[in-house]
Amino acid sequence: MLREAVYHRPKGNYAYPLDHDTLQFRIRTKRNDVDSVYLIWDDPFRGEVIDHVWSWIPKQIEEMNKCGSTELYDYWTVSIRPRDKRVKYSFELRDGIEVVYFTEKGFYPSLDEAISSFFFYPFLLEEDVFAAPEWVKDTIWYQIFPERFANGDKGNDIQGTLPWGSEEPSEHTFFGGDFQGVINNLDHLDELGITGIYFTPIFKAPSNHKYDTEDYLTIDPQFGDKETFKQLVDECHRRGIKVMLDAVFNHCGFTFPPFQDVLANGENSRFKDWFHIDEFPLQTALVPTYRTFGYTYTMPKLNTANEEVRNYLLEVGRYWVKEFDIDGWRLDVANEVSHDFWREFRKEVKKVKPELYILGEIWHDALPWLQGDQFDAVMNYPYTSPALDFFAKGSITALQLANQTTDAYLMYPKPVMDAAFNLLGSHDTPRIATLCGNDSRKVRALFTFLLTSPGTPCFYYGDEVGMTGAMDPGCRKCMEWDTEEQDRELLTFITGLIDIRKRHRALGSTASIEFIQSPIEEDVIGYKRSYGDETVLCFLSRSDSSKSFQMPENLIGKTVEDLLTDEDSFMVSSDMQVEAFGTKLLRIVDDRKRRKDR
Repeated sequence: MLREAVYHRPKGNYAYPLDHDTLQFRIRTKRNDVDSVYLIWDDPFRGEVIDHVWSWIPKQIEEMNKCGSTELYDYWTVSIRPRDKRVKYSFELRDGIEVVYFTEKGFYPSLDEAISSFFFYPFLLEEDVFAAPEWVKDTIWYQIFPERFANGDKGNDIQGTLPWGSEEPSEHTFFGGDFQGVINNLDHLDELGITGIYFTPIFKAPSNHKYDTEDYLTIDPQFGDKETFKQLVDECHRRGIKVMLDAVFNHCGFTFPPFQDVLANGENSRFKDWFHIDEFPLQTALVPTYRTFGYTYTMPKLNTANEEVRNYLLEVGRYWVKEFDIDGWRLDVANEVSHDFWREFRKEVKKVKPELYILGEIWHDALPWLQGDQFDAVMNYPYTSPALDFFAKGSITALQLANQTTDAYLMYPKPVMDAAFNLLGSHDTPRIATLCGNDSRKVRALFTFLLTSPGTPCFYYGDEVGMTGAMDPGCRKCMEWDTEEQDRELLTFITGLIDIRKRHRALGSTASIEFIQSPIEEDVIGYKRSYGDETVLCFLSRSDSSKSFQMPENLIGKTVEDLLTDEDSFMVSSDMQVEAFGTKLLRIVDDRKRRKDR
């Protein structure tokens, strides 16, 4: 047994509350190195005094299940419901040769020797339970870049606005997209099955992207006014669609009045401490003499340690929730703002609306922000990368996709993953169709993977009709509304998939996932989704020829029905044939229930 590979620590993503009564534990071992793992546990105060000596012997033992494997490791998990909500525990590991006990002080050959070194979970406190809003787990998101979705009111077009889609987008072009355009096209989102809209920034700013905020309390006039926005939110809510806005609190825009005051008055400005300034006078050329987003001199970094800045931004957070009843905040460049500020932000906005969703933009491991005191989720790019590598680029195998996706799932506790914001593309990435070389078969496979994965899925506007575009600004084209130019087959396919996901909890956010390995197949990914007594087997191919997927013995002979076709139910054979770029969603049918239904 390779002891160096064994890892566990209390709290974090290895020991955490599932709910107010349940704790979940994980442990990591070397891949294919350990046969079984048991959790040995009990209440730490259930011992007794024998001959004047305190004696404690754990009486609870639970076998752990292997919950996933990566290239190097296996992961094991178990859930328990401790009556007194406190636990003293260790792990018993068996590999067929030896039995060892793993504790916070290392390994012991016997339980008696290990007892004094057990791990502790001090108490399952109600306030430590991670609790993202329940509605998020059933949401299908749709990201809208307002300037490029639809022009519904030409009366608010700024000077120089171009005819819709008349040329390729650039950093400085405007096409007149606005709120009225969104209102006019809500039927499209409704029919698609969308239940949440994420808007990139809508506040007053000079750019087309609006990430250089000038006034956080004013809607940019080119999008409309507050009355139109209120109408938009109300109409979305009437249709059962949530609304999430984008907040840029890491930095502001060059035209933000406090920054202009610093430019004008230098060290004498009352706002100088609102920013991170290295030296006066301010210089914008080459490397600015003040901190910015990247090295973009038009986006000076805000000092959220300054009390005035904090109060201003906290009021912004409260204002849009109170006045317009928005349902969520997406927080731009969230990892460059202090944890202390985000903790206060969460408290303030949740006072106004407890079920508000808080989503952070963090591209890497974000566990420090996902402890229940800051964000409800982050944009799940660790999930995105392997999916694109397998389906779009063909640069990894099915086994590597399974390993890397499992890594992404196990970064966080399960309650966090249930609310994860899964995406394949955004305003910051090339379009899916472009990455797939305009091969709609690959696009369909990617969106099938997205809609059958744990977490809450998001579509970038236009991807559902096959829009193309390279990296920014190419990915920010005007929405294609001409049905003759849309991929209508893709739209129909995605609409159907969304409907299937909504009708089958086993394909939803909170269902479990287990990858199915076929030892001879590199081009077909297989996995099992389960929720309650429902199980769906998913098989997705990225090959241009038919493939044979070798099924595990425990699935051979199961009666299944294909959710994507109208064919009769059939029995799973030892070799599952998956057509070129084929997709199979096979729901396991209980034979007794099936006979009863007939």
